[in-house]
Amino acid sequence: MAVVTATADKTVEDARSKRRRMRTRRLLILLAGFCVALLAGLGIGAVPIGPDEILHILLARIGLVSLDPNLATQSAVLLSIRLPRVVLGILVGGALSTCGAALQGLFRNPLADPQLIGVSAGAALAAVIVIVFGASLAVLLPSPLRASLLPLAAFVGGLVVTYIIQRMARRHGETDVSTLLLAGIAVNAIATSAMGLLLFIADDQQLRSITIWMLGSLAGRPWSELLPAIPLILLGTLGLLAMARPLNALMLGEREAFHLGFAVEGIKRRMILLVALATGAAVAVSGIIGFVGLVVPHLVRLLLGADNRLVLPASAVTGATLLLLADLAARHLVLPAELPIGILTSLIGGPFFIWLLLRRLRQRLA
Repeated sequence: MAVVTATADKTVEDARSKRRRMRTRRLLILLAGFCVALLAGLGIGAVPIGPDEILHILLARIGLVSLDPNLATQSAVLLSIRLPRVVLGILVGGALSTCGAALQGLFRNPLADPQLIGVSAGAALAAVIVIVFGASLAVLLPSPLRASLLPLAAFVGGLVVTYIIQRMARRHGETDVSTLLLAGIAVNAIATSAMGLLLFIADDQQLRSITIWMLGSLAGRPWSELLPAIPLILLGTLGLLAMARPLNALMLGEREAFHLGFAVEGIKRRMILLVALATGAAVAVSGIIGFVGLVVPHLVRLLLGADNRLVLPASAVTGATLLLLADLAARHLVLPAELPIGILTSLIGGPFFIWLLLRRLRQRLA
């Protein structure tokens, strides 16, 4: 009997070791893909910039070496055009994917994504209001804020709508996840109707601006617009990464998490706040980019399993990689024009999600 038990234990340990090695390899592949996408985003374009030139320019920028005069053009292109959009792509892709993974765990719903709690709807409604009535609203603000009116309004709109939805879902000091989900759907519908009314009264130029913003883009964002958003996106994303263990407990059920010693209500409130913060800031500077927060966490779980200690950071890396590659394609597919990045993410995400649903259906029928 002892020999049989020892053999079974060894078999189980070998299987666990094999799974760990497989997860490690897949994590390394995801990181390698991110590095390739990063170098491609910085180096490929009308002005090619090699990896060694990128490193030299960045070192010169921080004063460690002197800039080669022959790289003056490449330096201007890299620092003023490509680096801001690559940094934005990393932050937005990482934030949306991490928020999607966190919400899917919190709601225990594979269809949950950052748009579900109203952040994107609130941000979009506020942005459309600014585009339609921007001239009248700008005179009410101090001069330094007028240039940032659109992203500022989008951020505030996302937070306000999220707060309203969360208040609707609170009863007797507790947040009901089902009510939060249903309230998000209802508020999204109301915001969509309000945007439809504004689209009806907008002129042709405003309609074009609204369409471009609603489809999302990483282009034309100077450092002056990115710098206020960067700490907010990082705060929300890193805060969610630190909540992997409580999220693992919540996926077992709220009662089970409570008996494991977690403050369930506090965790839910913090998670919603962090998601609203990261998503609101991301949407404010990039517009609405669909399917990233929905599809990437599913892909990561297929590769690495359901442990959020792996899923959350891997989702951040994979989301950043996906958005960098989508942005690279958006820049080059229809030269000299540029596709809105939301079109590409939907073209990638839609078929993948259909395949995922069919795969799950086949597994259930098998």
